[in-house]
Amino acid sequence: MDGFLEVTIDKFTFRVDQSCLYSSEGLWVRFDGGVAKLGLSDFLQQRSGDIAFIDIKPVGTILALDDEFASIETVKVNVMLASPVAGKIVRVNPALDMKPELINQAPFGDGWVCEVEADNPDAAKGLLLDADAYFIKMKSDAEEAL
Repeated sequence: MDGFLEVTIDKFTFRVDQSCLYSSEGLWVRFDGGVAKLGLSDFLQQRSGDIAFIDIKPVGTILALDDEFASIETVKVNVMLASPVAGKIVRVNPALDMKPELINQAPFGDGWVCEVEADNPDAAKGLLLDADAYFIKMKSDAEEAL
């Protein structure tokens, strides 16, 4: 099930990658076995604004569910990102050190944030929204915000 769900609200177009699961806060999760790659959804990155800086916890950091794994700074806001999975950070995106704007330019591609070796991938998946459920929530949140 590859592809995107897409909606335009006012002058903004938001995309939801169907290959991902989502936290209700707007983080996407893509599992490869027991490793979860994390990033910001298109809606979350657009709502936050142009990302000027990202601070990601280092490799080896142990995360409980909802622990801060990164924070972003934009012209509009500073946002703490809560981990949608429990586990250990095993990789961070090195490209974001020099180009944090990749999160805005390619939120589902080169703009990924980190990879977490999940403590219990099946339990983590059960707590996340599938693309269709997140699309409905995101659409409602976007309409309310505008």
